[in-house]
Amino acid sequence: MTERTERGNGTLWGAGAGIWVVGVLALLVAFPLAARDRLPDRLATHWGTGGDPDSSMPFWAATFFPALLWLALAVAVLLMLWRARRTPGGVAAPSWAGVTLGFTGVTLLGAQASIVRANLDRTDWRDAGSATVWVVVTLAGAVAVGVVALLIGRRARVTVPPVAGPALEIPEGQRFVWLSRASNRWLHLMAAVCGIVTAGATVAAMGGLTGQRTVWSAVTFALATVALLACASVQARVTEKGLEVALGPLGWPTRRWTADAIASAWAENRTAMQVGGWGYRLSGLGTTVMLRGGECLVIRTVKGKDFAVSVDDAERGAALLNSLIGQRAK
Repeated sequence: MTERTERGNGTLWGAGAGIWVVGVLALLVAFPLAARDRLPDRLATHWGTGGDPDSSMPFWAATFFPALLWLALAVAVLLMLWRARRTPGGVAAPSWAGVTLGFTGVTLLGAQASIVRANLDRTDWRDAGSATVWVVVTLAGAVAVGVVALLIGRRARVTVPPVAGPALEIPEGQRFVWLSRASNRWLHLMAAVCGIVTAGATVAAMGGLTGQRTVWSAVTFALATVALLACASVQARVTEKGLEVALGPLGWPTRRWTADAIASAWAENRTAMQVGGWGYRLSGLGTTVMLRGGECLVIRTVKGKDFAVSVDDAERGAALLNSLIGQRAK
């Protein structure tokens, strides 16, 4: 078995986590400050079982306490993540870190938005409205984000690849796998920025500070975030079944070709200029998943269509595919 893994995944994950931490911290503080003129001096921060407020905090405490709580948690998680990355054979993006940061960040943002909305345009905190509905919405969103973070963390594990030479001859009946990954840090950073903007617009809409236009802005930036993430990383895998190319941190969408559907495979150097840019590109060279210039694994299907993906160790992947094609042709 030959295996390739991308060690840069940990760095990219760390950069994304840093952007998320800073973005959530900024939103937790900026959101109540933006509504300061429409809020009472003390804010209702807790509601009883009947839905009426039964506890409050001064405005400054309600503004900065969630931010300090988030900062302390984030620093602790990032420090443990840093230690895990320094451990030989460790995991660069452990699932628990993504779940903790994702779930807690969304929960705190939603709670802050719910508190501001309930206290908005009230002269006394005892007159604050109910926050039950928004609390339920927040928890549902936090669980969804936590599940996605869990799946991404599992796919982003970095292991020490076994040392193996070129494997061009495949013994009959023996199973094998070749795996290679690639990513584009700039597309990841753009996705992270769009994600923070989405969170900010969502929180503003939940807090009642903006109108319907902000809701559509949140939807637009959310779609942009998903599209950027889908084009920011790729994993190519060759097995006895053929070639599989999975896009994005969740490995979706995925394209597959059986060995019978591939006429030939080879390694070729390509640039973004040749294929028309970054991401999933269609050009005169066929379809290319371009994440970085240089070595690409290229296949030509039996229908005469070319598909290329920019990954490392493309020559070995092509050799394995050609060996597999040769075996199937016998």
